[in-house]
Amino acid sequence: MDNSILQGFSKYNKEQRIDALINKYGFDSSLGTFLKSCEVTDESVQKIIDDLSENPVSCFPFPFSIAPNFVVNGKTLFFPLVSEESSVVAALGNAAGFWAKRGGFRAEVLGTEKKGQVHFRWNGNSEYLQSLFPEIREKLLAECAFLTTKMEERGGGITGIELKVLPHILPNYYQLDASFETCDAMGANFINSCVEQFGKSLHEFFQTSSKVSAGQRDCEIIMAILSNYTPESRVRVWVECPVSELLDGKTKAECEAFAQRFEQAVRISQLDVSRAVTHNKGIFNGIDALAVATGNDFRAIEACGHAFASRNGQYSGLTDVQIQDGKFRFSIELALAVGVVGGVTSVHPMAKLAMKILDNPSAKELMTYLAVAGLASNFAAVKALVSVGIQKGHMKMHLSNIMNQLQIPEEKRAEIQEYFQDKTVSFSDVENYWKSI
Repeated sequence: MDNSILQGFSKYNKEQRIDALINKYGFDSSLGTFLKSCEVTDESVQKIIDDLSENPVSCFPFPFSIAPNFVVNGKTLFFPLVSEESSVVAALGNAAGFWAKRGGFRAEVLGTEKKGQVHFRWNGNSEYLQSLFPEIREKLLAECAFLTTKMEERGGGITGIELKVLPHILPNYYQLDASFETCDAMGANFINSCVEQFGKSLHEFFQTSSKVSAGQRDCEIIMAILSNYTPESRVRVWVECPVSELLDGKTKAECEAFAQRFEQAVRISQLDVSRAVTHNKGIFNGIDALAVATGNDFRAIEACGHAFASRNGQYSGLTDVQIQDGKFRFSIELALAVGVVGGVTSVHPMAKLAMKILDNPSAKELMTYLAVAGLASNFAAVKALVSVGIQKGHMKMHLSNIMNQLQIPEEKRAEIQEYFQDKTVSFSDVENYWKSI
């Protein structure tokens, strides 16, 4: 391996970057052909994809899948999903079909406000600063107007600015905590531009105001940035049906026993952190798959969701179950923020297709669909856990991956699938059976 430091890599064209990769690791020259084969054939589309990142050498293809039959507030939809785990798509499809026969998913958006902050330090009297804050707020809003006009025309803008005094975190530490409505946009650039302007205006106030003494003009703006934690941007989704309809072809007693096990499993996720992490990971299996398909930032969505899961001081499961008067209700309340205009959503051809499949939703509608995907994924997982176990379905779906790893010919795969129809699937078992036939 060549250990020399490479200068100017970002200025290379794609072919030069591939050559550098080959030279660095001693790869065969055929690597270039392989990398090219993973790209899309339409050069104009590939150019769009390349422009989404820095230093691209190829594409990393993931399946673009469809889970049909999602009924959300009476509307039937196909969900576009991007996931490398086949069981995720299968689980979503099964849950969608199950609840479509029972009234579907119901959803409501509880709020859409997002947040940005200016973090700063000032060594003056905090009570005096609070008395000055109404004047400061007016200055901040006035000097940010050039950034907010267009958003206000669309019905959004700055909805509030709060001064937070936080000396218990750091000496002389304060925050400007601002809330924003960004309509159908994710609004990251808008929020960041606004809070950076707040920082400039605040610094100027301390430097020039006659109400600030000469010894207290030093205001250190530490940083100005949006927050991906959006507890005021929330959505609630739920499903419900009679307990007696929870299992097809089963007795009332069997359905009741299942409902109790299901409720206990969800309660455990609310009380035990180790279980909660896996429980919520299953929720984000569905959310992430839909977020990626629509070009949304799944890392921000996950970070916000996990923080929301800790809002009461302990990390806990995000879903809830109520069984009352013979009714089963399964629900999720989730903080998340998404956009349907701008960014990858408006540029990437597959993301644009995904939005068309979803009937070009508003940001509020997409919020509900993401939460639906999370609830559906979790329902399928918990249902499996308290009945047949998670491995039976998961490993059956994983069988094709195992056969690919073992490079089993297509003509032998049907035989192997039939053999494992009623058996536990493991890599070693598949390998041993393949060797025996």
